[in-house]
Amino acid sequence: MRRRLRRIIRKEFLQTVREPRMRLMLFLPPILQLIIFGYAVNLDVDNSRLAWMDLDHTPESRELLADFEGSGRFTVVRYPETGDELQHALDAGAVDTAVRILPGFARDLKHGRTTAVEVLVDGTNSNTGSIVSGYAASIVSSFAAKQNRDRSQQMLVGRTTVPVYAPVPRLDMQERVWFNPDLRSRNYFVPGVVVNIMMLITLMLTAMAIVREKEIGTMEQLMVTPIRPLELMLGKTLPFAIVGLVDMCLVVAVALTLFRVPFRGNMFTLLLASLLFLMTTLGSGLFMSTISRTQQQAMLTTFLFFMPAFLLSGFAFPIRNMPLPAQYLTYVNPVRYFMTIVRGVFLKGAGVSVLWPEMLALAIFGVLILSLSAFRFRKTLD
Repeated sequence: MRRRLRRIIRKEFLQTVREPRMRLMLFLPPILQLIIFGYAVNLDVDNSRLAWMDLDHTPESRELLADFEGSGRFTVVRYPETGDELQHALDAGAVDTAVRILPGFARDLKHGRTTAVEVLVDGTNSNTGSIVSGYAASIVSSFAAKQNRDRSQQMLVGRTTVPVYAPVPRLDMQERVWFNPDLRSRNYFVPGVVVNIMMLITLMLTAMAIVREKEIGTMEQLMVTPIRPLELMLGKTLPFAIVGLVDMCLVVAVALTLFRVPFRGNMFTLLLASLLFLMTTLGSGLFMSTISRTQQQAMLTTFLFFMPAFLLSGFAFPIRNMPLPAQYLTYVNPVRYFMTIVRGVFLKGAGVSVLWPEMLALAIFGVLILSLSAFRFRKTLD
C-alpha cells in the first residue's frame, strides 16, 4: 500500500508541476492576490477632502480650522462662500466633508452660550462617512473642551490685577488600544486575506483533480489498476495539502515583510491550525469533484461554496451585526473558526490554550467532511 501511495503521490506531483505555467499558477497567484487585496482592502481614512465655509471670520473660527488641518485627517480643498457652492461641491464629489461656521460663533463662545458647528458628510459610502464623522466630532469636542477650560480659568481668576493661577478640576481620559495600537485596518484584513486565499487555492486544485482524470479518460485506467479508492483519494489530496502549506508560508512571509503586519503568536500553532483547516477544504474539494463531470462544473461549484463561506466568515462584516439566522449559520462554516485562529495568532499572540475550541471545531468538521467525501468517492468509483 505504501508503495502504491507513494507512486500515486509522485504521479500527481509530476502531473501538477511539469508545466512551467502550472508551477506559476500554484505559487504566484496567491502572492499577487495578497498584494492586491492587502493594498485595496483598507478602511483607514487619512486624507479626507474638506470644504471650509467660515461665516464668522474670527480668531476662534480660524483656531478650529487649524485644529482640523493639524489633525492629519483632513485636507482643505475648497473655501465656498455661499450655500450653493457648498452643496455643489458635495454633489459633485469634490469634497468628502464640509464644515460651516455660522455667524456669531465667537460671540456665543465668549458669553457662554450654546453654539453649533455644522458638519456635512458625504454618506455615499456609509463606512467612510461614519469614520470621517467620528474624526470631525472628536476634533470639535476637543476644541469645545479647550474653550471651556480657558473660560473656567478666566472666571476663577476674575478681575484682580494680581496674577492668580487657580487649578481647574478636570478628568483626563487615557486610552490604550490593545493588539492594534495604531488602529490600522490592514492589520485586521491581511490575516483574513491569507485565510481566503488558502481556502480558494486548495478548493479549486482538489475539486479539479478528479474531474481532470474523468475528462481526459484516465479515470477508467486508474480503476483497473491495483490502486484502491482510498489510496487514490489520499494520493489526490496529499500533494495539494503540501501545496496549501507552502502557499500559507509564502503569503505569511509577504504579509510580514511587505505589509508589516504584526505576528505575535507561534508559527507552529498556525501550522497546526492550517492542517486542521486543510482537512475541511480538501475534503470539500474532493466532494465537489465527485459531483462534477467537467472542470467548468467543478469551478462553478467551488465559487458557489466559496462566496457564502467568505461572506459568513467575519472577514469584512462582524458576525454579531448579522441577522440572527445568519449568525447561527456561521457555526457550520469552518472558515469562521480558522479566521478567528489566524487573527488571534497574528494580532493577539494567542496559543492553543486559548484557541482550542476553534481548533476542536475544525477537527470535527474535518473528520466529518473527509468521511463524507471518502464515502462518496468510493461509491462513485464503484
